Amino acid sequence: MLFIEYPKCTTCQKAKKWLEGHVSDFECRHIKEKNPSEEELREWQRKSGLPLRKFFNTSGMLYREMDLKNRLESMSEDEQFKLLASDGMLVKRPILVAGDAVLVGFKEKEWAEKL
Repeated sequence: MLFIEYPKCTTCQKAKKWLEGHVSDFECRHIKEKNPSEEELREWQRKSGLPLRKFFNTSGMLYREMDLKNRLESMSEDEQFKLLASDGMLVKRPILVAGDAVLVGFKEKEWAEKL
């Protein structure tokens, strides 16, 4: 299992603590130090079944500074993937990649059901 986090994020901290209590083995990856690649993001989005917009960190400063709320609709999917891969701070977190399951954001009930 791969747990993608930003360690200063309180939601990531809660999710990690929950994981430590429920899962014996997982790898942590700092999203800012090792950005998800465009290929990873494409695979995760496909496996998650979520719309691509759900992968954007809409509460982040960079998202707001870039006015992505108003710009995303006019961007192609390829442009959106490239943008997400350009800076980990644009990506919603945490992300848990567990085989064919990809969970974006932390919802304890959903994580418990999937794991």
